[in-house]
Amino acid sequence: MRRHRCAKITATLGPSSSTAERIEELFAAGVDVFRLNFSHGSHKDHQERHRIIRDLEKKVGRPIGILMDLQGPKLRIGTFSTEDIILKEGQTFFLDQSPAPGDQTRVFLPHPEIFASIKRGASLLLDDGKIRLNVTGVESDRIETRVMIGGPLSDRKGLNVPTVALPISAMTPKDREDLAFGLKLGVDWVALSFVQSPQDVLEARELIGKQAGIISKLEKPQAIEHLEEIVQLSDAIMVARGDLGVEMAPEEVPSIQKRIIRSCRKAGRPVVVATQMLDSMVKSPTPTRAEASDVATAVYDGADAVMLSAESASGDFPIESVTIMERIITHVERDLFYRKMQEASLPEPESTTSDAITAAARQVAHTIQAAAIVTFTTTGRTTFRAARERPEVPILAITPELSTARRLAIVWGVHSVVSPDVKSFSEAVKNACRLAEQEEFAQKNENIVVTAGVPFRVSGSTNILRIATIGAHQ
Repeated sequence: MRRHRCAKITATLGPSSSTAERIEELFAAGVDVFRLNFSHGSHKDHQERHRIIRDLEKKVGRPIGILMDLQGPKLRIGTFSTEDIILKEGQTFFLDQSPAPGDQTRVFLPHPEIFASIKRGASLLLDDGKIRLNVTGVESDRIETRVMIGGPLSDRKGLNVPTVALPISAMTPKDREDLAFGLKLGVDWVALSFVQSPQDVLEARELIGKQAGIISKLEKPQAIEHLEEIVQLSDAIMVARGDLGVEMAPEEVPSIQKRIIRSCRKAGRPVVVATQMLDSMVKSPTPTRAEASDVATAVYDGADAVMLSAESASGDFPIESVTIMERIITHVERDLFYRKMQEASLPEPESTTSDAITAAARQVAHTIQAAAIVTFTTTGRTTFRAARERPEVPILAITPELSTARRLAIVWGVHSVVSPDVKSFSEAVKNACRLAEQEEFAQKNENIVVTAGVPFRVSGSTNILRIATIGAHQ
């Protein structure tokens, strides 16, 4: 089964999408990568979903990616003695370290690192930014604030500190426990939440090694200050617009999204655009026109993948959400303006043999009107670079590693196939022709462009390009 589009679809599993039948329907509708959100559900829930996906993978004969999303250090306030309170503009409100239930004047804040870092004049946002507080005084165990924007507030609502870099790791004890469980299951990608600095990625790398790819979720303004370094240290990036939209002004988010995508394209890192893409479809069978435009914009910008969250996890119309996302992507990619945008945003190749070969492959494929570009890869890096070029034709990635094939499911334009190692380039060309025809990417007498590195199994050694004709090398 092959997809007739380049941008990929990631969908979150949850109460609306946990049965084998529903997960197979989602895959058939267009999902390439399934997200397990460890902010919700038990280990047993995630283990069962993982098993279903792997069974489905065997059934359809196509590698499917699985992404585990760690909860991260989500900041929350404590509880109240009543169901909720109403904060009024101009009133004084305290956040303190007393665990007693809060009232109209105060609430427990179980995060001592905030008390050590916050300064007078800083802003605090509650309940996804619906309530805004201005810090007017700081003591060792109490923060005094003035309510700038009021409203109802109830137990354990989220807290954002947009202007302060907090001395907390991106990985909590819960995350470490979840990570060990996910790696044992065999997930393909690990998404790190609330990354603030390059050090957060390095800390995760020590724990994960090469067992899975690391996706850094950019949802803190501090991460944008270190954008280039974080991109270089990560295997992929997610534009997590939920918290990013809370901690930054709404008008800043679109330009930040484009900046992140450009940075990822330049570095050859896959980039996923996420959060509230088709949010109204949680309750409606059709999206708003603005949501359709939002998905289309991410595709025009060159995102590798777009993601569904609540729409597929807990919404009333999970299959419809995937179907409309597939339709939007397909329609955009058929637009001549889309191709012009991809060419206009093409990064300069680095002065390496591998980059020279992958850039040449795109140009050769265009000139001879090839049916596909075929890459041989062990780690996936060669294919990442080929996808960075955004060629006009699909990329068929041939790898001996099932884990690599699964990881490539999130990468733009890539269809991956697991095939045993080859010993020579002539054998590789024959294999490429056979698989390109078998996977329905090329027909007899059509040309394909083959890239590989000799000697084989040496990472980053892409050094050969060959034009092959289906039928002539078999």
